[in-house]
Formats: sequence, structure tokens, C-alpha cells
Amino acid sequence: MTFAVAAEAYDRYIGRYSRALAPRFLEFAGVTSGPVLEVGCGPGSLTAVLAARFGAVNVAAVDPSESFVAACRARVPGADVRVGSGESLPFVDGAFEGALSQLVLSFVREPDQLTAELSRVVRRDGMVAACTFEANGFALVRTFWDAALRLDPKAPDDASIPFRREAELLALWNRAGFREVRTGVIDVDTRYADFEDFWSPFAFGIGPAGSYLLAQPADRRAALRDACFLRLAKPAGPFSLPARVLAIRGRV
Repeated sequence: MTFAVAAEAYDRYIGRYSRALAPRFLEFAGVTSGPVLEVGCGPGSLTAVLAARFGAVNVAAVDPSESFVAACRARVPGADVRVGSGESLPFVDGAFEGALSQLVLSFVREPDQLTAELSRVVRRDGMVAACTFEANGFALVRTFWDAALRLDPKAPDDASIPFRREAELLALWNRAGFREVRTGVIDVDTRYADFEDFWSPFAFGIGPAGSYLLAQPADRRAALRDACFLRLAKPAGPFSLPARVLAIRGRV
């Protein structure tokens, strides 16, 4: 599984949801002043929203992907964007008024270390927030995995990925000792020009679904494409797909 792809590829796949989600996630997070940190910034959808709200000079961001960091720097000039890991943040204690992590938590290797680092770099009473796709609420990949499971009952499934359920998020935030913890649901959707607009980004190999597709022989890939086309009722033109996002926040 990889997210080490060109920013343009990510934008066509998950980025279109990130852009719609970013301003609403910031509103939920309750961060009202900078400096503010984004962990797992990707190409910069949320970073740009933070810069528009607080000024680029008051925004920092980290991501382990050098290509994403380069894209984020280009999109948000003036922000402090670094290659780095959420489990070892390159910032001093108490550097930020708030920290946000959008659609990243499910892929963090050491989530308790991440929350410990967020507690360290965010000042007392500052807000820490994260959001993830709900287990069965992301229609883009739900369509793919439902098609895959019909062809291969042993196919993996995004529904089993960590932190896709409210109880898991609450347990993590409570273990971290965050106060005034609150959860919420943010519903977004995105529009596709046609079926190829939906299907072609899977071939970039991004995330679990893309990695699974690239591992299949050509005939299975074709069968998956046809199965997805049928599950979407053979769209002949534009269509939209929804996504349900779980969000959580708490004070340090």
C-alpha cells in the first residue's frame, strides 16, 4: 500500500473529497487562532484552508511523502511545510494553539505515539482534532470492495481498517487524556464526470483499494471494472458519490 504518488494523482482520487471536507472539518475542530499544525497534510487541501483562515505564516504542516510536501509548499507559500512523521513531530513543546489531522489516522503506525506528540506540541487548552472515513460510509471504496468480494471472497475490506468507528476514536482520545472530547459526523459528496473519472484513479495504486487492484492479473482487473460499472447502475454521464466522515476533537 502506498501514498507516495504524484499530487495530481492523489487529487483525482481522495483529494476531491479532501477539498470538500477541509473547511467543514476546520469548523468542527473549533480551532480559532494560530499558530496551527496539520499532521499528514498530503498535497495541501486543508493546509490551504488553514492559511486562508489564519495566514500562511501561522500554519505548519508535516507529511512523510516528499512529493506531497513539495506540492503543499507550492500551493501554500509561506507555510512551514516539512517532511516528517506524526509520531515524531519536528517542533518544540507547546508550539501550537491547535493541531488537525484529516483522513490520516487510519494509516498511522503508532496512533498512541501520535496523540502523545500532539499533546506535546499543542499548548494547554489548545484543540486537537482528527477525522476519518466511516467504516462503511465511503461509497467510492465501498463500491470497489463490494465488487472485489463478489469475485474474491478473500479480498480485504476498508471496513476493517482502524479508527473507522466512533468507539475507536473515543478510546484513543481518552487514552491520550484529552479533555472536553466531542465527536461528530460530516457528510460530503463529490461529482464524477463519468464512469472513467471514477475508475481510472484506482490504477494509481493509492491506498488499500489501489494496491489490491494493481496486484491482480489483467483479466481480474477488467472483471473488477465491469463489476463496479454494474454496481453503479451503468452510469452514462455525471454522477455523485457520498462519503461519511467521523470527526473527533479534544482539548490538551
